[in-house]
Amino acid sequence: MQEKSTSFSIKNWSQDDQPREKLLNKGKQVLSDAELVAILIGSGNRDESAVALCKRILASSKNNLNELGKRSVKQLMDFKGIGEAKAISIVAALELGRRRRGEKAMEKLIITSSVSVFEMMQPILGDLQHEEFWIIYLSNASKVIFKNQLSKGGITGTLVDVRLVLKMALEVGATGLILCHNHPSGTLKPSEPDKRITQKLKKAALSIDIKVLDHLIITENAYFSFADENLL
Repeated sequence: MQEKSTSFSIKNWSQDDQPREKLLNKGKQVLSDAELVAILIGSGNRDESAVALCKRILASSKNNLNELGKRSVKQLMDFKGIGEAKAISIVAALELGRRRRGEKAMEKLIITSSVSVFEMMQPILGDLQHEEFWIIYLSNASKVIFKNQLSKGGITGTLVDVRLVLKMALEVGATGLILCHNHPSGTLKPSEPDKRITQKLKKAALSIDIKVLDHLIITENAYFSFADENLL
């Protein structure tokens, strides 16, 4: 007796169950996260459909897209049915989503509080597994003129080029600076190097009438503000 073969390719499903057709006919909002990721990969493996595979991948990331966005291509390829091309598609799509969040935050160009700084910088720094240090340059009206990555990979006094920071501030006509860096460990407590860098930049900027307005330590879901805690 010949065993009946089973295909888990999306094209062999009923039309109501096909994510692409569901998106076209009912709109993108009705699709689950797993269905959206399934559209990216197109097919599953011999044992499960694309949606079932994507549900399993998401479950391994606590059903959280931010957690999934931290997965590398190599880590995604550990799942049966996910080759390099499919893994790259997932990583690229989630990176586009992260950048979109960042651009949306940049539409709010006026800094009114530490919360507005967090909303702007969390999409950039919140998910990183390494430390980065950024400077936000502000006009006299607290409008964001420019933001720039100062260093990457760690925070030490030797990585802070004060002259470069002040040169850029003068070039763009900034009157205020906000310092930002992330703690991949999740801790919000400022270290002694964090405090020294803050005071170093504050003292140097004051010499040319530019104020350091705040320094934020950013994690995935929270932040610490030097200004809010009266540490400036």
